Amino acid sequence: MKKKFGDGSLSLIFIWFAVVIFFAVCIIFPLFCVAITPRASDFVQAATSSRWHDAMRNTALECLCSTLLSVITGYIYAYAVVRGGIPFKKIFSLVPIIHLVTPPFVGGLAFILLIGRQGFITHTLLGLDISLYGFPGLLIAQTLTFFPMAYLICAQSLRGINPSMEQAARGMGAGRLNIFFKITLPLSSPGILSALLFIAVSVLSDFGNPLIVAGRFRVLAVEIYTQLTGWLNAGTSAILGMILLIPSIILFILQNKTLTKEKAKVATIGGKTQMQIPVQPSKCAKVLLTIFCAVISLAVIAQFAAIIAGSIQKVWGVNTAPTFDHIKKIGRWIPELRNTIFYALLGAALSTTLATVTAYLSQRTTVPLKPLLDAAAQIPAAIPGSLFGLALSLAANKLSVRVPPLLIVISMGVMFMPFCYRVVSTGFSHIKPTLDDGAASLGANRRQTLATIILPLSASSIFSAFIYAFVRGVGTVSAVIFLVSFNTHLSSITILNLAEQGDWGQAASLALTLTILTFAVLGAGYAATQSIAKKHGGQNAN
Repeated sequence: MKKKFGDGSLSLIFIWFAVVIFFAVCIIFPLFCVAITPRASDFVQAATSSRWHDAMRNTALECLCSTLLSVITGYIYAYAVVRGGIPFKKIFSLVPIIHLVTPPFVGGLAFILLIGRQGFITHTLLGLDISLYGFPGLLIAQTLTFFPMAYLICAQSLRGINPSMEQAARGMGAGRLNIFFKITLPLSSPGILSALLFIAVSVLSDFGNPLIVAGRFRVLAVEIYTQLTGWLNAGTSAILGMILLIPSIILFILQNKTLTKEKAKVATIGGKTQMQIPVQPSKCAKVLLTIFCAVISLAVIAQFAAIIAGSIQKVWGVNTAPTFDHIKKIGRWIPELRNTIFYALLGAALSTTLATVTAYLSQRTTVPLKPLLDAAAQIPAAIPGSLFGLALSLAANKLSVRVPPLLIVISMGVMFMPFCYRVVSTGFSHIKPTLDDGAASLGANRRQTLATIILPLSASSIFSAFIYAFVRGVGTVSAVIFLVSFNTHLSSITILNLAEQGDWGQAASLALTLTILTFAVLGAGYAATQSIAKKHGGQNAN
């Protein structure tokens, strides 16, 4: 039974009020500033200019093709690992996870180093003088960037399928291919649809890959930034942002409906108690699936190899003589590295805290405005990063806020909050409400119940949310590029600038250093949580 809002500590009432104010000031007000910025002439220009029509068509084409190819790649990879019976599946299963925690811009940079005009594959190995800048390069870069998330979603859906249905069909004489298309694929369709919607929103928001490899293939996410910084046209930039927001909101609503339906279907298509083995594909299919996973894994590994090789060559594609000059110059980028790690940690802490508090208020109490709190915590998932960066900069200008570090942390905290909210909410849903009632009967108020029962039992979910927000914060570009100043630098922005200037050695060495630091922080965090868990386990045993 949920407690009434009025009974308990006043501190929780204050927290509820603070969360409402934060959402109003940092989400609603910035979007309002975007809505009132354009003039009538800006709307006329956006409606009549062929440049923006081309950008809209390019964005739609990019979203459709990159989403489909990412999900197809992720599903085949997931099927091979989960139900394909292929060799080395444990190794293959780690590749998307490692790629997922790598800063996102690494893929775009590695693309240039590998298959650009002076790329290792296209120029050095094949001797070709071709350029994949534009739509082909963007399609390849985004597919490798987003397929790990599609893999995770599809793998979870495939693991939930009850093998007895496949075994029954096999016993009745159905062939493997027939079983796949009539049983396995339809039962995993909710996961495929969820992956399609999630990846589509992510592709629309993608900024780093189009900026690095799209060339003259203009998309709205980059044009929003170009109009504001290159032409100082805030009105047109705001209109393009609102245009990009429309499909994002539609996809977000469809995604939420899909997730709700999928939760209701989980119990009907699988269970943890099933011990039967899924129907294995034929030997020929296993060979093909193994080759497919090997090719994708090699492509991911090649990205890391390209970053390493690029950082120890004098001039990539021109003078391949080994040198450590680029790595020795990393010291000049220490402020950028320090800011990136520090702001990412603060942003992750803000995201996780907001998600945890909002999930508790929405699920375990009867506070006012619960539906609005739940919606506000998920709205940023439908806002493209470039639009939110523009919105936050416009709001800060109206409020005369000139503190870039604060704005950067807020942007990270808000943009990555929806995923954290879903993760923490799932963790809370596994905790029986009777524990709250038992604590209340012993005299504990809500704050004490949250601190001594809810948070410890959901620590793993909260830590997972923090890790996600930190990794995304390290590599974020789209929102923070509107908020950085001459005195507040970030590594991701510096890498983009170096890449645009053609300084591939410095860009690669800085990307390599940032990647190593990211894994080091993740390793330290994991070791700390394991140590705390063992300590608490030993105390409980005693």
